[in-house]
Amino acid sequence: QVQLVESGGGLVQAGGFLRLSCAASGRAFSNYVMGWFRQAPGKEREFVGGISRSGGSTYYADSVKGRFTISRDNAKNTVYLQMNSLKPEDTAVYYCAATRAGWISTAHMAYDYWGQGTQVTVSS
Repeated sequence: QVQLVESGGGLVQAGGFLRLSCAASGRAFSNYVMGWFRQAPGKEREFVGGISRSGGSTYYADSVKGRFTISRDNAKNTVYLQMNSLKPEDTAVYYCAATRAGWISTAHMAYDYWGQGTQVTVSS
């Protein structure tokens, strides 16, 4: 069992930046591939990016590639989402998720545990 708690969301102007954190409690955080998803009002939840167990591999959605960076600190049981050059279309609730699968999946059904989400609003 893993409990995930996101933090760091807020209101930012277009072009600005935010760093989201996701703190995990429970056992063996380093055994989980971690993902970030987002959901805007009226839209389906979409994959943002993911990071391997060791942190050595990452994968991003095309919409955020080059602007967002995912990292993790297994000693602190925390995964981060650094978001730069934010756009109004990045506005959404952002969720972190953990999967026991050994690869980064873009499908939300592949993830076993979810945080409660944190709101990110980007004003134009």
